[in-house]
Amino acid sequence: MTPSQSFLLTCGLAHALLLPFALATSDAAYPPPFGLEQTLTSTTAATISAVDDLVPVRREVYGGGRIIDISHRYHSEMPSWESDGGVGQLLWLPKSMKNGSLANNSEMKLPTHTGTHVDAPGHVFDHYFDAGFDVDTLDLEVLNGPALLVDVPRDQNITAKVMKSLNIPKGVKRVLFRTLNTDRGLMYNKAFDTSYVGFMKDGAQWLVDNTDVKLVGTDYLSVAAFDDLIPAHLVFLKSREIILVEGLKLDDVKAGIYSVHCLPLRLVGAEGSPIRCILIK
Repeated sequence: MTPSQSFLLTCGLAHALLLPFALATSDAAYPPPFGLEQTLTSTTAATISAVDDLVPVRREVYGGGRIIDISHRYHSEMPSWESDGGVGQLLWLPKSMKNGSLANNSEMKLPTHTGTHVDAPGHVFDHYFDAGFDVDTLDLEVLNGPALLVDVPRDQNITAKVMKSLNIPKGVKRVLFRTLNTDRGLMYNKAFDTSYVGFMKDGAQWLVDNTDVKLVGTDYLSVAAFDDLIPAHLVFLKSREIILVEGLKLDDVKAGIYSVHCLPLRLVGAEGSPIRCILIK
């Protein structure tokens, strides 16, 4: 073997031995944006092929369409309140098997009023916040049970006049309001949009005074229209009897009666929480 051949062989062995360590020290534990559809590179495709063609299936419906997921996925480009840049990075992987850890362990950081989430009374009443009316005190019976999904007229916010026109029957305790927000796909846009449809103060008051509704669900980051943001919230949350679920995914779901099931995290001291909601036919 000539000296030049010996040098090339040594370099090749060093490259083969060091390449796995170089890959393992990469900070990109999650391919961005994690969890969304991605274009497969030849390297990624080879990796998938090498692991028995493991390709995760992300579904919106289960059980032959009987169970419908009405929660939005959490990812870096989902909208965030009054931000043009979306939520940004929300997952980190400080302990990675690629870096030599025995298991993968992620960390998450995001505002509690992100994506599909719930509001507790302490969100807009400071004395309720101080007294401990957090998401852990919310009534799970209100968050689970028969619900009515209604379509709101598409050309206006939810006013008293609109509420009256919906003819919500007495005895209905849970209503999900689908609005122009769903048609416009606002929850899929990274930039926050102040023109979203929501409740005006008089619409919230009409619901409180004239219905038995205790769970109000809407399809953007706030149940209240941007121009009546705090006043409508105050009307809804003053009694501590109504629970607000915001940012619901109501695409391609027929209006009608379902069984809704929503479970927030038990975050002691938090006035909001991400929530997983499903409908069952």
